[in-house]
Order: sequence, then structure tokens, then C-alpha cells
Amino acid sequence: MATKINIEEHPCFNIAMMHVNARVHLPVAPKCNIQCNYCNRKYDCINESRPGVTSSILTPYQAVKYLSALNDQIDNLKVVGIAGPGDPFANPNETIETIRQVHDAFPDKIFCLSTNGLEIEPYIDEIANLGVTHVTITINAVDPKIGSKIYKWMRINKHVYRGEEGARILMNQQLAAVSKLHAKRIIVKINSIIVPGINDEHIQEVAIKCKELGADVINCIPMLPTADTPFGTLEEPSKAMVFKTRLLASEHIPLVSHCVRCRADAAGLLGHDLKESYALLREFASRPDRDVSDRPYVAVATNEGLLVNLHLGEADSLYIFKQSSKGYKFVEQRRTPTVGLGDQRWIDLASILNDCQAVLVSGVGDNPRVIFENCGIHVIQMTGLIDEGLEGIYEHRPIRSISKQEVMGCHGKCSGNREGCA
Repeated sequence: MATKINIEEHPCFNIAMMHVNARVHLPVAPKCNIQCNYCNRKYDCINESRPGVTSSILTPYQAVKYLSALNDQIDNLKVVGIAGPGDPFANPNETIETIRQVHDAFPDKIFCLSTNGLEIEPYIDEIANLGVTHVTITINAVDPKIGSKIYKWMRINKHVYRGEEGARILMNQQLAAVSKLHAKRIIVKINSIIVPGINDEHIQEVAIKCKELGADVINCIPMLPTADTPFGTLEEPSKAMVFKTRLLASEHIPLVSHCVRCRADAAGLLGHDLKESYALLREFASRPDRDVSDRPYVAVATNEGLLVNLHLGEADSLYIFKQSSKGYKFVEQRRTPTVGLGDQRWIDLASILNDCQAVLVSGVGDNPRVIFENCGIHVIQMTGLIDEGLEGIYEHRPIRSISKQEVMGCHGKCSGNREGCA
């Protein structure tokens, strides 16, 4: 039976829990649907601690396995969240599936989301039913004229909006989401980024409007100037400006002021992240992104059974290997379908390899790669010893991949005429 969740245990919403309960952000949402003028997302720098940064991206399946490992290492891991590195609802399938799997595996955890609010509204009923109790929405303006200075563009339904039109659409979506989340009894925190000379005098209006719609608390965060952004040359807000902004906002809505600007892959206590989690995250990101227990084999494109040295389209047969107690064992050779069938060749080959979790090749075209991945077969491009590739797959270790310039055979162009590599 699941433990009853106490929503006051969330360390980001309750300062008393800051050094008591730990949290983890699962980086499963790489795409973003808006471009803020203060944001430059980098995925690979573990030395930066700011939103939008992560060392790796996980699939929902990998995320739950990673969470399970962290749960054994971190005391009082109470909160599981998704905060990007893009926006959860620019990646709705990955977000909802992660929530669902986490809820099934860890029903006693508090689950939260951090979003810009542009596309959350259609999913509010669903996330409420899945047990999400806390949502943070970043709202920097409730005036489109001010918003147009903060956002370069926003994309919704495959259409890009700019200027005041875009800012108005974003504002309306955000405010509608606050109201609907409140109606679902989900705790709503507003994040407002203090941008000097742009919205520092306006955030009080954000506080007033959001409180009217049911928001519970506000967090006024000083902008962190970031290189290669339109606001990169602005000065960071002074302490006096931050104090004044927070004071005025707190007259209308309770204030949260202990934010540490967490990364999208943060894990541990606020302000005391578990540094070992970065290596663990990378390890799980390199593991299979699905359950492969019913797929014990790996296929290899090879000339002689020693090296990975054939492009997929060149191979008239593939060597099949499996893991055994004595290492990696050759099982058999399987003929590949004849060339000239277009994409049907790759569909037929995927069927032939339906008990294989991966295929090692020196090169592959885009069409067969996509078809194989959609059939649950991971395509890995590499050169070198077969055993090195097999060790990477079965032992979950990084495998050196190669660039298209290094690809042998047809140099990755076998999908050009849809006839394979004849």
C-alpha cells in the first residue's frame, strides 16, 4: 500500500524541508517551445548550475531505472520532478509516460513539474489523475508589451509567433493553466525572472494577477546573465532590486526565496547536489531505452567475424552473438534480404532480427536506422573489435561512434534512391 503523500514535504515549496528531503529532476524533455532572451541551453557542462543544463537525456524507461538506483543512494529522496532541459509539454509523450512509469514504480513519491505554461493546459486532467501535486510555471509578464521584450519566439501547433502577438498567446495560455491547476487542487508556484530594466517594476503585477487566479506562492529569481543570449550583456539584478521586487510581490502572494536555480538533472538536497549522480546519469543514458529481456541477441555487420567493418547495406548476412557465462558466443549467420526492395528490405530485415536488441554496423542510412529503431532494435555505428561493441551493449558502457565522414561503403547514402546499397 502506498504511503500517504504529505505535500508540505516538498523542499522547493517549504524551506523547512530544504535540508531534510532530497529531490531529483529527470531530464526527459529536451525540446523547448519558446526562446527566452536570457536562456542558452547546454547539455554537456556539469560545471554549470542553472536551469536548462543537463549532462544527458533519458528516455522514460531509462529514467525509472536511474531513479531506482538513486533511491538506493540518496536518503529521504521524496520528490521526483521534470524540469526540462527544454519544456515538459514540448515533449508531452515523454513527460506523460515518465510520470506514469514513476507513479507505478514509486507511488509514495511527490511528483512535480516545471514548465513555461505554453502547452500544459490540455494535459492538466491527466497529470492530476497521475498524482502530480506541484507545478511551477515561469511567468515573467502579464503585459504583452513587456513579454515581447523577454521572448524571441514561441511555437505552438507547429506555428511560430513573435512580438506582442506571441507574448499575448503565451500569457493567455499561462494564466488559463494557473486557474485550471488551482481548480484541480494542484499547488502552483510562479517563477518570475527579474530582468533589470525590463520587468523588475512589473513583477508585482504578475503576483497580483496570478494570486487572483489561484497561485499559491511566487519565486522571484534574479536573472543570471548567460553568454550568447540577447540579455547576456545585462547586469545581474542588484541585491537592492531583488529585495524590492520580492517585497512588493510578497504583499500579494506568499514568497518563496530559497531557490538555488537547479539544473535539469539535479539530484540530492537543495544546494548540495550529489556529484556522483552525473556519472550515474550518463551510465543509464547509455543503457537500453526499453526492456530487452526478451531480446538476448546482437547482430553484427562483419566480413570475418572479428571486426565491425561493414555498412548495413553492404552486408549479405549478419553474424548473431549472445552473452554467455564464458563471454560472448557466436550463434549463427542470418542472410539479409536482397537489394532492390526499397524500404521493404529494412522492414523485412527488422523482422528477421526481432530477437536482437541491437545491431553493430560501420555505417547505416537514415531510412533503415529509423525503421530499426521503431522496431525496437538499437542501431550502433562503430569501428573496431566486435567484442568491444558487445561489451558496451551488455555491460552498459560507452561505445565509440563514428561520424558520417568515416562511414565505409556507401557513406550513409543507401537511402537516397531507396534501393539499398547495391
